[in-house]
Amino acid sequence: MRDERTASWTAQRCGRPCGEPLRPHQRRCKPGWDGCEIKTRTFLGACALAVLSFLPANGIAQEPIARPSNPGRSLPDAPVPKPADPMEGHATRDAQGTASISGTILDSTGAAIPGAQVSLARKDGSRLQTVKTGANGEFTFPGIPADSYQVTVEAVGFVPFQTDEFTVTAQQVFTLPAISLSVAGQSTSVVVRPTEVIAAEQIKTEEKQRVLGIVPNFYVSYVSDAAPLSSKQKLSLSVHDALDWASFAAVSVGAGAEQATNAFKAYGQGAAGYGKRWGALFATARSNDLLSHYVFASLFHQDPRYFYRGTGTKKSRLFHALSYAFLARGDNGKTMPNYAYILGDLSSGALSNAYYPPANRGAGLVFTNAAIALAARAGQGVLEEFIGKRFTKNVPDASSSESTEPNRPPSIQP
Repeated sequence: MRDERTASWTAQRCGRPCGEPLRPHQRRCKPGWDGCEIKTRTFLGACALAVLSFLPANGIAQEPIARPSNPGRSLPDAPVPKPADPMEGHATRDAQGTASISGTILDSTGAAIPGAQVSLARKDGSRLQTVKTGANGEFTFPGIPADSYQVTVEAVGFVPFQTDEFTVTAQQVFTLPAISLSVAGQSTSVVVRPTEVIAAEQIKTEEKQRVLGIVPNFYVSYVSDAAPLSSKQKLSLSVHDALDWASFAAVSVGAGAEQATNAFKAYGQGAAGYGKRWGALFATARSNDLLSHYVFASLFHQDPRYFYRGTGTKKSRLFHALSYAFLARGDNGKTMPNYAYILGDLSSGALSNAYYPPANRGAGLVFTNAAIALAARAGQGVLEEFIGKRFTKNVPDASSSESTEPNRPPSIQP
């Protein structure tokens, strides 16, 4: 039944049974409907497909493919490369830095300064690089972008230096002029100490000075520009000398010598005569000390000490030693007549008329004691200048002794 219906339907469409040869001028079957042409059309389709496979893709479809409406379910688009822009490439190289800055650091004499710290900063003050100068004072900042800069130089012992603002362009090799640094000013610390304090320290040293370690040598200064003494210090030194045990021993020896020669016969002999002689000698010596070293020295502003010279010709040193009895250094550092010693000797001799025997009193006693005191002082100066220092213990070292000129309170220490 199926084959008959198919043949009947085909006959109605083509006017002939299937498989029958075509008649002249008779309408052919529509392509695709005639089973006889299926093999031919299949062969032609395969040939067309083979030809199309060799054609380029853009030759097949010129219109873009429509994108899916749902982007969430599709892959992201691949980045499309842009053509290179020559201006953009120039900006990138400039940002990385194609310029360089170099220079040399010298001192005021033209010598190189190695190890100096050189900093490169932008015009806004932000530091870009910091380098150290080489052995020849040279420095270089490589890879610098075009901009405005300032260079700052710092070195130990020199004043810091900063250049004016300058501009560097891309790929420029910029060389700064030689930078000369000035030596930094030397810092000076000034230690201000009162003259009285310095003098007190010098007195403590002098009070340790003793000839052969026994005889006091307090009134000799081995510091040529020693600080002047205040009135209180003059009194303290005088009392220390007067009450030293060696002073009592000297008076005892002197009284024994007078007892042996029967000086001042009115005192007699024995213990009573020795005691009178000891008392009179002690009073004369101690009054002379206080009047010469303290009272008149303070009144005339004179220094009662002998100042050891130690240099120069023997003649000049001898004159300096002998003049000690007649010339003195004032508290202002100037040389002046030794009023303190001359008036002290005369006043002490005048006071001795109160306790010496009546037969020995008078002007002769005054001038005799004054002359003896002046001669003893001149002889003491000669001994101190040429011999005393060799036998004196605890003499200060001149290089370690702190000294100051009169009326110059500060001592300067670099």
